[in-house]
Amino acid sequence: MAQTPESLTEQMLDAARKAGADAADAMVAGGTSVSIEVRDGKLEQAERSEGMDLGLRVLIGKRQANVSISDARPESIAMMAERAVAMAKEAPEDPYAGLAEPAQLAPAPDIAALELCDPTAEPSPSALQDDAWAAEAAAMAVEGVTQVQSATGAYSHSTVHLAASNGFSGGYARSSRAIYATAIAGTGEAMERDYEGDSRIFQSDLRGATEIGTIAGQRAVERLHARKPETGAFPVLFDERISSSLIGHLLAACNGAMVARGSSWLREKLGQQVLPETLSLIEDPLRPRVSGSRPFDAEGLATAKRAVVDKGVLTGWTLDLANARKLGMASTGNAARGISSPPSPSSWNISLTQGSQSREDMIRDMGRGLVVTSLIGSTINPNTGDYSRGASGFWVENGEIAYPVNECTIASNLHDMLRHIVPANDARAYLSRVVPSLLVEGMTLAGN
Repeated sequence: MAQTPESLTEQMLDAARKAGADAADAMVAGGTSVSIEVRDGKLEQAERSEGMDLGLRVLIGKRQANVSISDARPESIAMMAERAVAMAKEAPEDPYAGLAEPAQLAPAPDIAALELCDPTAEPSPSALQDDAWAAEAAAMAVEGVTQVQSATGAYSHSTVHLAASNGFSGGYARSSRAIYATAIAGTGEAMERDYEGDSRIFQSDLRGATEIGTIAGQRAVERLHARKPETGAFPVLFDERISSSLIGHLLAACNGAMVARGSSWLREKLGQQVLPETLSLIEDPLRPRVSGSRPFDAEGLATAKRAVVDKGVLTGWTLDLANARKLGMASTGNAARGISSPPSPSSWNISLTQGSQSREDMIRDMGRGLVVTSLIGSTINPNTGDYSRGASGFWVENGEIAYPVNECTIASNLHDMLRHIVPANDARAYLSRVVPSLLVEGMTLAGN
């Protein structure tokens, strides 16, 4: 009889008990991924991977260890458990390590309601190749595009099951269908590149390959003849394509592991204003058909909708069990883990309050400044929030886009930037991070 992810986790827990573990949790992750890449109308690369990985965490008192394997034979599982117990006995004590109490565990979730997996059949390699070809052809049809660096059609299907000695057992499947294209415009040292792509759980939601290729081509052409902007203090509009990176810095500073280590620039800001009072930042891991959704976290706790920032005020940290214990708080159900690593805090689906103006309205009203469409490198001080990044995009003059720019640096401090951001209304609702274009007044630009 074929082994299921659920039966494999039970085998690992049984092996851990026999090896002498006081407590344990086990995870099985497996799946299939297919990627077809074309170039110059020919097949460039075809990849398919299939596999299953097993991970076991054991606890001996307050000592813990993690071991992972890709061999599901009973003798390999037994050896894995023995090795994990031996490692745990030699590990340093962690007073905050431990599984969830049974009363903390998630009830049986309605996984079907989350629509995490497309029930339609896996697309054939030829169908993925056709999408890649269509995206490449559409990009090449844009005047000014000289080549397409890559065009890809991809599909993946994965399953995960988690079980623990505290009685928890649960799992689910995910699927993903994607199309990407990267176009190049110009020649020689004047070449510019840009991209477009789409990834959805359900194939029926995926945007067309022609649309994706056309947008990639248009974006590459728009970047031709770029120059450096002026040096000075100007308003900067973070385009919706990259605006979520700003919110990502806030989320990283809200991570309980960072706070517990004392290395977060928000560590003294709990209960204080960190965004404009008109904005809230909502986490909702139960949104249907969204890649960041999940019915329970990596410690078996129920996930739930919560306000990370409520009307501008920071309401709490993102916590797993261990960091919650360190801080004297309760877990927020945000534990994530890999096969070979213990749980740590992570954010799920995030939505920022949208504004009333369109991106075009904001460009018109900013008068003179920079629209950033691409960020390069990163110098973020996690303790102070000092921010400096390379950027490229478009210079705005008299409320209109005047010319493309590159090779500039934008700098400020995240405290000041986030407290005064102004959102547009152009966020894409189907993304895991729903963040519109964001205007930041008075950033320092280093260009000419």
